Order: sequence, then C-alpha cells, then structure tokens
Amino acid sequence: MPPVFDPPARVGQTIHEVDTPALLIDLDAFERNLATLPRALATLAHPIKVRNHAKTHKSPEIARRQIAAGAVGVCCQKVAEAEVLVQGGVRDVLISNEVVGATKLARLAQLAGQARLGICVDAIEQIYALAEATQAAGTSIDVYVEIDVGAQRCGVVPGRAALVLAQAIVAQPSLRFNGLQAYHGPAQHERTIEARQARIDRAIAAARMTRDLIQSAGIDCPEVMGAGSGSFMFEAASGVYTEIQPGSYIFMDVDYAKNAWTAPQPTFEHALFVLATVMSRPTPQRLVLDTGLKALSVDSGLPRVWQREGVHFTKISDEHGVCDIDAGVSAPALGEKIQLIPGHCDPTVNLYDWYVCVRGGVVEAVWPILARGAFY
Repeated sequence: MPPVFDPPARVGQTIHEVDTPALLIDLDAFERNLATLPRALATLAHPIKVRNHAKTHKSPEIARRQIAAGAVGVCCQKVAEAEVLVQGGVRDVLISNEVVGATKLARLAQLAGQARLGICVDAIEQIYALAEATQAAGTSIDVYVEIDVGAQRCGVVPGRAALVLAQAIVAQPSLRFNGLQAYHGPAQHERTIEARQARIDRAIAAARMTRDLIQSAGIDCPEVMGAGSGSFMFEAASGVYTEIQPGSYIFMDVDYAKNAWTAPQPTFEHALFVLATVMSRPTPQRLVLDTGLKALSVDSGLPRVWQREGVHFTKISDEHGVCDIDAGVSAPALGEKIQLIPGHCDPTVNLYDWYVCVRGGVVEAVWPILARGAFY
C-alpha cells in the first residue's frame, strides 16, 4: 500500500513549489547513470550479469527500470524488502544477507512460491532451518555460501569451511546450491583506485580458490557474486565473478564523491538530493535549514550544499541544519530552497516516503518508496 502521508509535491510544479524537506531525483542524471553501467560493462571481453542492489533505493519502480536496462534481477538485505519488491513485480530477488529466525524463514519460504529467491548462509544451522522452512512450505530456494573476502562482517573463512556448507546445502532437496557471495564493502570506499584494486584483487583470489575447491569436490558452483559501485569493473573483468551487485551508482553521495574515479571505473553523477528551505537567517554569516537528522543520514559525514559556492553545511540537530556563509558571498534569502547532497544515500532514502522526480526544474513524477522502513 502507498505511504500514509501525501507527497510533498505534485506533477507539474516547479522545484521552488515543492514542500520541504523532500527527497529529489534528478531524472536526467539518474537516467544517465542507468545507461553508464551497461555501457561500461560492454567494454569487457566477456559478458557479466548485473543484479543491482535495491537496498539503496527501496523502490520496485527503480528496480523495474534497472531490469529494463539489463539487470537479471535485484538483491536486497531484508525479507521485508524482498516482499515489497516481489509484490511490485520483481521476479528474481536475492537477499544478499543471512536470515535467522523461524518467523522470517517461514515468510521467506512462502515468498519463494511467488518468485525466484536466493539467500546467503554462513552457518550449518541456517541451512537446516532454511531446509525445514522450505520443505514445510513446499517451495525451494537458491542458496549462496557467503565468504569473508576482507570485510570482516558476515561470511565464513574462504576455502574448506565454504565447501562444508556447500556439501550440506546439496544434501537438502528443497535447497539449490547456486554459488558464492563474495562482497567486499569497505573496499568500495578506498579513495584511490590503486587501493581499491589491491583489496579487490585479494577478494578475487579468495573467491577463485574457494570456487575451485568446491568444484574439485564434484559440486557445481555456477555463480560468484559481489562487487559494489566503487569496484565493480575489477570483479567483472576477473573471469571469476559472474554477477555484480552495484547499488549506489544510480544516486551517488558525498562519501562516494571522495573516491578517485578513474579508469577502469566509470564516473557517475549526483542524482539524489534533499531539498531544504532556509528557515532562519540569524546572522549575515549563518543560515538555518529545515532539514536535520530526521531528514538526513550523517553516518558518512555531513551533506554538501549543491551549486551554492561559499555556503557550507557545518552543523546538524534533530530538525535543523546550520550553514556557514563565506564573507562576501551573496547568501540565500529566507524561504529560499537549497539542494543538499546526502552524505550517505542508502539510509537517507529510508527516512522518506516519496521520491520527487524532477526534470529541468519541473516535477515529472512522484514515486512511493514502498520498502521504506522494511528492515525486518
């Protein structure tokens, strides 16, 4: 069902008429980002599948557009996200995460009767619980063993531990072992291209060794998956990875803008903005926006003011964002609208019910963020 609150804008309004805070998509930049990804992959010597990460946008509308651009499906992190995506018409969804708990697994098993689903595991207990849930529901599911290729988060040690789990999966009639999940999250935010490549090269080596070990034991390992917006060309060119999972590339944010974007990684544009209003001008060198912690995630740093030289976002509280103004700069007036680039796009999206989609300064569409808050 759509969000409870009415959207902050109507189709046909100018950006200056949009109520704030509002989450904007610049449709021209967004569509160029959509096209840049397959164009970059087309330069490779071999094909690579794309499974875009929907945890970034939480929107079946955007997921369908990514599939129309060539993706085989999408991935997400939570069962509730998968439910929303399937209800929105997405027929191939990977939960690129571990799922624990009888209630969640029962929901997942039921959902597997409506679409092709995948899930990651890193413990034998997860495999047995998943097998029990799918057998009870009369469904089946793709299962991927997650290996820790350097992120030090979920995942077993590459090598024999992964083989043991693969053997346990193939022994379950309602489960399909479909390969490895080998994602290195921290590598996406290494600032130099050389540092990113070095960390991904180690991930590729670990994935290759684990895949070869599993196949030498007589178990087919058809997919090796992972890769994010900061590194995907390395994994795609490796000959080891078969599917990549970039998510933030469609929007970008302040944190990703700190990366060096040089070949072979393509350059993407800022396409996601938070629209704010100047609500106070207490001094000539300070203004206050109506956009605080409840409208912006700052886990990766403060937002950046877009296309307003000399205006700097410096402080944030629950409902207020404070900007300092350089001496001699013509400051925004009370009531003026300002666009902000979020520090981290994914959790900022989760704060909103609607995307206000703008082209040429005019609202062209309003899309509900249907998986907003779907974190269970």
